[in-house]
Amino acid sequence: MSTPTGQMIIAGEPVTGSGTTIRAVDPATAAEMEPAFTYGTHDDVDRACAAAWDAFGDYRAQPLSKRAELLERIADNIEAIGDALVERAHAESGLPVARLTGERGRTTGQLRMFATLLREGNLEIPRIDPAQPDRTPPRADIRQRDVPLGPVAVFGASNFPLAFSVAGGDTASALAAGCPVVVKGHDAHPGTSELVGRAIAAAVTETGMPAGTFSLLFGHGPDLGTALVTDPRIRAVGFTGSRQGGLALVAAAQARPRPIPVYAEMSSTNPVFLLPGALADRAEEIAAAFVGSLTLGAGQFCTNPGIVIGVDGPDLQRFVDAATTAITATDPATMLTPGIADAYAKGVTTLSGHDGVEVLAQGSESDRPITCRPALLATDAERFAADEALQQEVFGACGIVVRCRDAAQVRAVAEALEGQLTATVHTGTGDEPDAAALLPTLELMAGRVLFNGWPTGVEVGHAMVHGGPYPSTSDSRTTSVGTRAVERFLRPVSYQDVPPELLPSPIADGNPDGVLRRVDGAPGKH
Repeated sequence: MSTPTGQMIIAGEPVTGSGTTIRAVDPATAAEMEPAFTYGTHDDVDRACAAAWDAFGDYRAQPLSKRAELLERIADNIEAIGDALVERAHAESGLPVARLTGERGRTTGQLRMFATLLREGNLEIPRIDPAQPDRTPPRADIRQRDVPLGPVAVFGASNFPLAFSVAGGDTASALAAGCPVVVKGHDAHPGTSELVGRAIAAAVTETGMPAGTFSLLFGHGPDLGTALVTDPRIRAVGFTGSRQGGLALVAAAQARPRPIPVYAEMSSTNPVFLLPGALADRAEEIAAAFVGSLTLGAGQFCTNPGIVIGVDGPDLQRFVDAATTAITATDPATMLTPGIADAYAKGVTTLSGHDGVEVLAQGSESDRPITCRPALLATDAERFAADEALQQEVFGACGIVVRCRDAAQVRAVAEALEGQLTATVHTGTGDEPDAAALLPTLELMAGRVLFNGWPTGVEVGHAMVHGGPYPSTSDSRTTSVGTRAVERFLRPVSYQDVPPELLPSPIADGNPDGVLRRVDGAPGKH
């Protein structure tokens, strides 16, 4: 079925909520869409969490190849929905069809990436320290493997209706880890969420997994969302959204009698450092590319560059002039929701009203109801460092240029910045010493450091880190993109002198799974 019905899914069964009724809004026209969706209640949370807990023992015991089969079947089922999925996502989000087609490919690609990780036996690297009875003191036989945490609550994101939502990276990595998932779908795209949720539920049935492996709920964040996070059967949370929303979930999770980890990706301004040689070599080229990255997706990526930092002078002015021209010629783009568009407009107004902030340029105006008018502002390093509000993310295509006296002040600004998902450096002739001096600061400030590129566009692979120090995320030790994302939902357990017949297969004698292990510290398929 490729038409939404307005229902939630609890352990494979369609469920009609009994709470508040909502409808998706087409941001291109501000018109409400059918069907109506009805929020779930605390009873629905209880049912979904109970089903997830009941499924946990069976699901985590499944061979890695069976988990891989589930992930692959989910990917197949999402693709089988066909154009109807992209068309619904386009209608609910206003995002271009081409962008959403690529996002669907990213969604199915990361599901299959985790399936490959499982099939290759690379979910973890078990460790074995064999007994040394003749040592003084004797050493016991100690073996270590990872076990899944338990059911995971996942919150769908507004800005990625596919890749960071119902079947996104949080769900894919949690299922790969052996954790059932309960998703709270985002109000901005409930129809898209239901279609994908049905694809997952069908895959659970088709692969013979326990029904409680997956559920999809809709509800008010401070109510149903908090109830989900505080349910004692939920053992971890994946979230992508605002700082306010993420911190509320962290607080709720920490207030539980048994606190749990919340992996929240929240806010980032993704600073760009323009070193003197780069500006001298190609200021206008950099400006054009910057405006393209700033305005991509109406600035609604978590990695759009919002701050540009450089040494003041003729070459930085060349950049500013070119960027100003490009911004002025940029048409407003449709934003995801009326609330996001309103918050963006208020954010630009507030930021431009700060003392010492100059409005360099704004894009053309529009009479369409839900749009982002790009904006470029400027200030000096002293005011920027003195006013923390100038560092705050304005979710949309708003950037601020920070003019510095010299390279030392550029480094001082870098040291004053809060935690970021990304930091970008553009270098040119003679910039190597300044770049070398800046890099150690950026390593401590951001999860991903780029040179001579742009942060929009997050490659899904083994080496990617999509995370960073607070407040970009609630836990800087993790990533929500790439194969290491699975580590968020696992924890290590040591087995000491456990009888051989009771050892789990990843650490059993003879290596029955044929996986890479460390035996006495030496890697190999021992």
